Amino acid sequence: MTDQQVTQAELRNSTAAQVRAAIRAGAYGGHTSGLAAGKLQCNLAILPEVYALDFLRFCQRNPKPCPLVAVGDTGNPMLPTLGPDIDIRTDVPRYRVFENGSFVAEPTDISDLWQPDFVTVALGCSFTFENALLRCDVPVRHMESGRNVPMFRSNLDLVPAGPFGGQMVVTMRPIPAHQVQQAYEISGRYPQAHGAPIAHGDPENLGIADLDAPDWGESVHIREGEVPVYWACGVTPQNVLLDARLPICITHSPGHMLIADVAEDAETTIYSNEENE
Repeated sequence: MTDQQVTQAELRNSTAAQVRAAIRAGAYGGHTSGLAAGKLQCNLAILPEVYALDFLRFCQRNPKPCPLVAVGDTGNPMLPTLGPDIDIRTDVPRYRVFENGSFVAEPTDISDLWQPDFVTVALGCSFTFENALLRCDVPVRHMESGRNVPMFRSNLDLVPAGPFGGQMVVTMRPIPAHQVQQAYEISGRYPQAHGAPIAHGDPENLGIADLDAPDWGESVHIREGEVPVYWACGVTPQNVLLDARLPICITHSPGHMLIADVAEDAETTIYSNEENE
């Protein structure tokens, strides 16, 4: 650990490995939106092996909110299919720990919590397509504002598997009306990062009461002539894991992702570490 802290602005032009090094050293603990442009960012679920197969079935049945990009070996914290030096215990800015369905801690390092039966599941994140939107001059308001993306509980039912089920969480980005179709087309090129939006327009259609009061993240201003556009969100599996009331599970803190070395548009292959050796 280090007492010397760095800001997101200072990391803006850093490589994925450099960002992870700062996180691992304890020098950065903020959200990862806009960092390591062009690299895949991942949501995380770390859970005991006895529940892992049902959780993988759940992800396969719900690919929009839970796009699988990597699965680690039981007890192995490394994810070489995403980067040769990734250590899942230290390389995420902030984690969330749940026990029996209750939130108990939000550490920046889970080395002391690691168990020999843990399986790591990495899921795609919508942060990976935001740079593509910006390259095409489609605004991304929370990045402009230096905020975490707003996230909302929805009324969209998920396909259950074993103890896992519930409703989808969505992110919202305000898009100028004349660019909504363009936003669909651009993000649709990234199926491993939630793909195209699931809806746009009236939030009540998704069971969202107030766009100024997100359940996670921070609110953003919707300007005249803009339309709220909603994407499936990787916080979905966090809710699902919480509702399943597992003895223990660990996720990333919303907006605080694992940044991989692979390109955001790469064809990721899902297999265990052992099969890659």
